[in-house]
Amino acid sequence: MADVKDRIMGALSAVALPDGGDLVSRDMVRALTVDGAAVRFVIEAQTPEQAAGLEPQRRAAEAAVADLPGIETVSVILTAHGSAPAKPAPNLKIGGHPKPQAGPMQVPGVTSIVAIASGKGGVGKSTLSSNLAVALAKQGRKVGLLDADILGPSQPRMMGTNERPGSSDGEMLSPVMAHGVKMMSIGLMLKSDREAVVWRGPMLMGALQQMLFQVSWGPLDVLLIDLPPGTGDVQLTLAQKAQISGAIVVSTPQDVALLDARKAIDMFEKVKVPILGLVENMSSYVCPSCGHEAHLFGHGGVKDEATTIGAPFLGEIPLSLDVRLAGDGGTPIAAGEGALADAYAKLAKDMVARGIA
Repeated sequence: MADVKDRIMGALSAVALPDGGDLVSRDMVRALTVDGAAVRFVIEAQTPEQAAGLEPQRRAAEAAVADLPGIETVSVILTAHGSAPAKPAPNLKIGGHPKPQAGPMQVPGVTSIVAIASGKGGVGKSTLSSNLAVALAKQGRKVGLLDADILGPSQPRMMGTNERPGSSDGEMLSPVMAHGVKMMSIGLMLKSDREAVVWRGPMLMGALQQMLFQVSWGPLDVLLIDLPPGTGDVQLTLAQKAQISGAIVVSTPQDVALLDARKAIDMFEKVKVPILGLVENMSSYVCPSCGHEAHLFGHGGVKDEATTIGAPFLGEIPLSLDVRLAGDGGTPIAAGEGALADAYAKLAKDMVARGIA
């Protein structure tokens, strides 16, 4: 695998840039994935203006890799790291009461919306959301990530960005780009990560509506929405305002977490949002010293629940210090290689195969 990636990077180093250097020397290659004879990667420019002029280089990179022995398919996505230059945007104050809307609407430019939910906090829902978004981007999908946990936004830290969203027209916000994923969070609009959002329900509902429809998301294959825990205003607003493809429910195996996960499942059934599947997080822990595997929160409870309700069981994610360190460090572990990255890649591949993303 390392030899194949070295040969790919060698081929990409021959793709010169208009303003000097090449794709490799300028560190513009992201999310390189080799899956058998299929190769996927992202070319990440610094600004939308730079990206607009790099389509010839994208095609050249695709052709250079396709010419390598053993490579049959190549998918290259061109993105921009920076937002469009910000202009004064007096109409873009986030928050306020939601605007009247005649039923759920399609978010412009977004093919599929998937809610990532849990009945309670602390089960790793936000960690799953960030890693799944990055894993889907590595599969060559155009992915967005909306941090809908407005009172406790964590995606800016997990995705490693504090860039403030800009606006090119004073009306629509431009999402921030991180690890090949378009991202939006109220946390990017705050003065610091210590500033609290102290809002009642209508303000939360209005903010979510704005971040869905007043952000230039498209084009996206899938928008993942990291929901807050519980079954409250944000969840209900999402179901009433946007056309949701379905929900993934995350839980640890322990009985207390499953009790609340069942409430989340029941809530989605009440608002007619399909359950796309269940994920068992923190499923097991392998001691790094002796290799002993322990099931600290039990094991198999989420799979049994999926069988009971007739929903797909999407897989198990182990409890690992490396996952926590990667999230705190702003680079989701799915961006790298190894067994933990493979666990998220498996979820992403299943979503792509089922047409969800």
